[in-house]
Amino acid sequence: MNAFTHPYFVHALLAGTAIALAAGLVGYFLVLRAQVFTGDALSHVAFTGALAALALGYDLRLGLFAATVVFAVVIGALGRRGRADDVAIGSVFSWILGLGVFFLTLYTTSRNTGNGTAGVNVLFGSIFGLSAGQARLAATVAAAICLAMLAVARPLLFASIDEAVAAARRVPVRLLGLAFLILVGACAAEATQAVGSLLLLGLLAAPAGAAQRLTDRPYHALALSAGLAVAEMWAGLALSYYVPQLPPSFTIMAVATAVYAATLATVRRPRPRAGLAEA
Repeated sequence: MNAFTHPYFVHALLAGTAIALAAGLVGYFLVLRAQVFTGDALSHVAFTGALAALALGYDLRLGLFAATVVFAVVIGALGRRGRADDVAIGSVFSWILGLGVFFLTLYTTSRNTGNGTAGVNVLFGSIFGLSAGQARLAATVAAAICLAMLAVARPLLFASIDEAVAAARRVPVRLLGLAFLILVGACAAEATQAVGSLLLLGLLAAPAGAAQRLTDRPYHALALSAGLAVAEMWAGLALSYYVPQLPPSFTIMAVATAVYAATLATVRRPRPRAGLAEA
């Protein structure tokens, strides 16, 4: 039984590979900068943004990107030097989720919709339901996120490891922090289409967490995080294809969690290096 003869699987593989690559790159810096809580908050924002767009009669992707990117800029502006502040995030965390429930109710009760599963798709993803056009668009956006991450990787790494020294050497720390949060927001919006808003944090955090345990060299860890995310995406899609009772979002996250758990059990965490000399 050849999976590649089915267009839906090919579309999922194309979009999923690009999304996983972007999530691996972005996720590494989320873990390095101790901003995983930001990814958790953006998962709630993705849910709210998508349901707001549907309730108002727009494409849910417009709501996804608008909400996550705007929220990322807001929390970056409220934080110190472009970093998301936990207090600022926590202040609106529950409110954002409650707003999402409001828009879900509005969408399901006040609009004559033909897609009653939209809310479920936002929560849990619908990667096997992507059309050819949607898959190409998702891959293009994810590729742009990857290129942007690679463009800022070196100065962002410097600012993440030693913010004070980076600022003293005229590295635009605040601007980099804001740019990174915008990329996190865009990546969260993209990942929602693959694994859903409830599970996107795992795709951002699990491969990066495993990579950090496997190597203390920043660039090696960055590449390993991206590679693990792609491999876990492939394994999850294949497992879901051959065992149709298992939804792809579940299998992708199950594989990612299993890999991270294996590193926790078998790998002693290396000590972080003091600077960039051995990166």
